[in-house]
Amino acid sequence: MENKVSIFWFRRDLRLEDNKGLHEALQSGNKVVPLFIFDKDILESLPKNDARVTFIYQTLQKLDKELREYRSSLIIKKGKPLEVWRKLIEEYTIQRVYTNKDYEPYAIKRDKEIADFLTSKGIRFNAFKDQVIFEENEVLKNDGTPYTVFTPYKNKWLQNFSEKKDTQDFTIDLANFYQFSSEFPPLASIGFEESTIKVKPYNLSNLDLYDEVRDFPAEDKTSYLSPYLRFGLLSTRKMVRFALKTNQTFLSELIWREFFMQILYHFPKVVTQNFKQKYNAVPWRNNEEEFKKWCEGKTGYPMVDAGMRELNETGYMHNRVRMITAGFLCKHLLIDWRWGEAYFAEKLLDYDLSANNGNWQWAAGTGCDAAPYFRVFNPESQLKKFDKDLQYVRKWVRDFDELTYPQPMVEHKFARERAISTYKNALQ
Repeated sequence: MENKVSIFWFRRDLRLEDNKGLHEALQSGNKVVPLFIFDKDILESLPKNDARVTFIYQTLQKLDKELREYRSSLIIKKGKPLEVWRKLIEEYTIQRVYTNKDYEPYAIKRDKEIADFLTSKGIRFNAFKDQVIFEENEVLKNDGTPYTVFTPYKNKWLQNFSEKKDTQDFTIDLANFYQFSSEFPPLASIGFEESTIKVKPYNLSNLDLYDEVRDFPAEDKTSYLSPYLRFGLLSTRKMVRFALKTNQTFLSELIWREFFMQILYHFPKVVTQNFKQKYNAVPWRNNEEEFKKWCEGKTGYPMVDAGMRELNETGYMHNRVRMITAGFLCKHLLIDWRWGEAYFAEKLLDYDLSANNGNWQWAAGTGCDAAPYFRVFNPESQLKKFDKDLQYVRKWVRDFDELTYPQPMVEHKFARERAISTYKNALQ
């Protein structure tokens, strides 16, 4: 390719509208070639019918179709990113590379390698803030250190937000894409097959009642937004503007998302370790048979079982039920939160390392701003409170009324006392 181009590298921002890095690329003075890399290092650990890969692939197909309206298209590559870039600089006369920042430890390392490589070839690597309102060092305590408790973080976030109001749309000049046609590869060529699990369309119509309905799984009034935010099909700026107008509780959830992202950034040890080191002394029981029952939704606690079966069948689990199932695994069964986190990471359509890790450590009591160790959810009283007519339970636990449905695998009072004494002894 003779012409000098800029490349825009799509990652967690699979949209054309209100995309900061893409906006900057299209203003660069060069025509822009859009790129997506299926990262071999990430894909190797996934099952061949992974629903998230199917979702990403189908989203890319739609993006490619949009680009073709402007006589451009999307280049799809598969491989280790650095190796892909080595080949790309031979195929194109690249002036600059644009992308949006990713704050996970793997992504930071990957981007540094690629930025160093491109710089060594005289190509500028430009990364922009897009998936958050405030990134890692924009909401700090007065002494410049990161917050580890949510409420003061949220207050500072809101204060900064009211001062900056940084939620403008970034317009896209579609005429500035490079005009060419690239063949869109079949899913099989990437090494995957289409999943039967589908990502549901999102629904914003109930968000004005979010605080009233969010704890009742049978009502199914959740927005199903999370996979769209996770993979960037919707802009965070747009969602924050919407939340400001509709519901403060929903806005809080968006701020929690950024809180956990900056925790992961500043304390990357949390990926494999307890945030609070003293919890390293907790002697997890880690019974594999009991873990298997939890995974399969056969604990004998209907709310736990309904959640796990919903997750296994659909890739979704209601947020209230996530707290109940996670608390049950860590406290009732004394199984290491890392086991549960890894299972959720494999199954959840909206899996996001920072939120998954943050919420599991919250449930186990080991994380920043976590539930205290002596707080042990009673799955039976949670059921009475949030699904008293058993609508959610009967939807997912189809053998609930059968003799085959198991008895509770552990008695709540016994499990609660065991958990509290185990934690207490370990923390002394």
